[in-house]
Amino acid sequence: NKDFPESKILVAHKSSDSPPQLRQDQQNVFDEDLQKKIEENERLHMQFFEADEQHKQIETELRKRLAVLERETSEHQAVVNSLTQKYTETVEKLQNDKAKLEVKSQALEREAKDCRLRTEECQEQLKTLHTDLSSKLADCTGIIQEKIPFNDTKCCHLSGLNVLPHNRRRQLKARDIAGQALAFLQDLVASLLNFHTYMEQRVQIFPIDSAIDTISPLNQKFSQHLHENAVYVRPLEEGMSHLFESITEDTVTILETAVQLKEFSDHLTSYTCFLNKILPYQLKSLEEECESSTCTSALMSKNMELHKDFKQMTVMFKKVQTYISLLALPSTRPEVLPPSNFSAVFTQLAAAFHGLHDVMKDLSKHYSQKSTLEQELPTATEKLRTTNECILSSVVALTSVTGKIATYFSNNLDFFTASASSGTKEGVRALNPLTAECMLQYKKKAASFVKSLKKPCPESVPYKEALANRRILLSSTESREGLAQQVLQSQEKITKLEQEKEHWMLEAQLAKIKLEKENQRIADLESQLQGALSGQTVLSDVTLELIPSGSKTVDRREDPATGELRDTVRSASLIGMVTFSNAETSDESLEGLIKNHYMGRIAELTTQLQIADSKSVHFYAECRALVKRLNLAEKSREVLTEDLKLANQNISRLQDELSTTKRSYEDQLSMMSDHLCSMNETLSKQKEEIDTLKMSAKGTVKKNKSR
Repeated sequence: NKDFPESKILVAHKSSDSPPQLRQDQQNVFDEDLQKKIEENERLHMQFFEADEQHKQIETELRKRLAVLERETSEHQAVVNSLTQKYTETVEKLQNDKAKLEVKSQALEREAKDCRLRTEECQEQLKTLHTDLSSKLADCTGIIQEKIPFNDTKCCHLSGLNVLPHNRRRQLKARDIAGQALAFLQDLVASLLNFHTYMEQRVQIFPIDSAIDTISPLNQKFSQHLHENAVYVRPLEEGMSHLFESITEDTVTILETAVQLKEFSDHLTSYTCFLNKILPYQLKSLEEECESSTCTSALMSKNMELHKDFKQMTVMFKKVQTYISLLALPSTRPEVLPPSNFSAVFTQLAAAFHGLHDVMKDLSKHYSQKSTLEQELPTATEKLRTTNECILSSVVALTSVTGKIATYFSNNLDFFTASASSGTKEGVRALNPLTAECMLQYKKKAASFVKSLKKPCPESVPYKEALANRRILLSSTESREGLAQQVLQSQEKITKLEQEKEHWMLEAQLAKIKLEKENQRIADLESQLQGALSGQTVLSDVTLELIPSGSKTVDRREDPATGELRDTVRSASLIGMVTFSNAETSDESLEGLIKNHYMGRIAELTTQLQIADSKSVHFYAECRALVKRLNLAEKSREVLTEDLKLANQNISRLQDELSTTKRSYEDQLSMMSDHLCSMNETLSKQKEEIDTLKMSAKGTVKKNKSR
């Protein structure tokens, strides 16, 4: 550009001297330069426009980022504020808890110190008391050992003179245990009856069926003996029931006084003899089964095992019978079995019951195997299978009941050995029935003496019953029944009193009527005679006097049957109307009609009165119920008022929180508006700078164009 004027001068100097061709070249050079300048200006304008658009785009992006960052900043600030408040509240709460725990720990430390002091004091007191009691115990022991003048434990006949106390609790337990024994024995009796009965049926059908052929004489005799089993088995239950009935609360049950045990022992002895009687037949019958042609070797071995089992069963029953016979001796011959041997006998009896249970288990197992083998025989009939199943079920029942008896006896062995005979601190001694009777007499005297000391309490309502009655009265629904009963009773009383009152009023009125009738009869004789002479029947004035003036009417009508004239009188009073005729109304009938009418009217009025009373009582109960409901409504209203107050307090608290939140939001909005104002100012400054840049760019463009 600097060379541009010089070129013009040179051109001007040369223009005058140069030829036209040179002028044309110069013009071309100027045009090319101008074209280059124009293109350069266009390129600058394009760059400026692109820079301006890029600046605007960057500005919008920055504005968007600024808005997002401001929103995130506000959210983060709100979260930070809430967390700060939460942490502040947590710290305050922890500090309060720490203070409370410190106070509590201090209180516990003080209590621990007090407890230590008390423990030390108690230990000292315990030591002193232990030493005092030890010294007193030693003194009392020495006095008891040295100063007791009489001790008769060496002479049993002298100890028999002592009267022992009556133990009611032991008697009740003894009766309970006897009841259990009776139940077990009933099961045992039923099982034994079934066993012997089904065994008899088996003998009749195996190995030879009696319906087809004659059985052997041995089995016939065996069947006859088995048929008599009930004669020996059932008395066992009767003997035990008699023993159970003899044990009562007012008796002393020990071996010396258990007289009924002897009866049971005799019945058990007879049953044991029955078992001994049928045992040979049982064994021979098994041997006969082994000799039959259908008997296999396995079946024969099972028969031999049953052979041993039946022997053992009889032996165990004999052992049980022996020990029970020993226990029955003290009631008849107390000198034979001393009391010191009672516990040994009970122990051996428990062992015998366990042995019987083991034998019955073996018998059940072996007979089950035998019946299984017999069912496989080709000659086995359905009758034999059924009989074997019945025998097996009875044997299983015997096993179960003997196991229960053994367990029961083992569990109560301590009680049997402790209560077998009366005991004292000096030792065990016998108690004869006379002493027991004396004990019971003293017990009755003591009971009567204590009963005489007990004075009857005055009749009063217990406190719990009174509270219950009060609750019932307070509740209208519950008290309605009681009130209804009271109303019915009151109505009955009122009815009776009203009837009596009206009865006596009627009696007085009738007596007054009779008096007036007698007074008027003398004065009215002439009128009655005139009426009789004239052939007219006149109603007696006496009856007319009963009807007040102005309330009586007389109707004279002809009777269609007889043609006679009859006068009908209607009497109206406050309680009703009475109609009667002169032909049928004598004095007595008139009084009866009046009385019946008044009694009916009184009953009707009494009924109406009772209905009114019942309605009034019902209304009174309803009013009480409404009053209670009103009280409940008042209480609920008070509760609702308290709830309303709490709700109002919550509303006011929420309003305060809302106002606080509004203020915080307003502060934040003001801060945002200030921030936006500052941003606007910044943008305006940037816009001014851009405008100045644009103006400077335009000036340069114009200068370039002018060049």
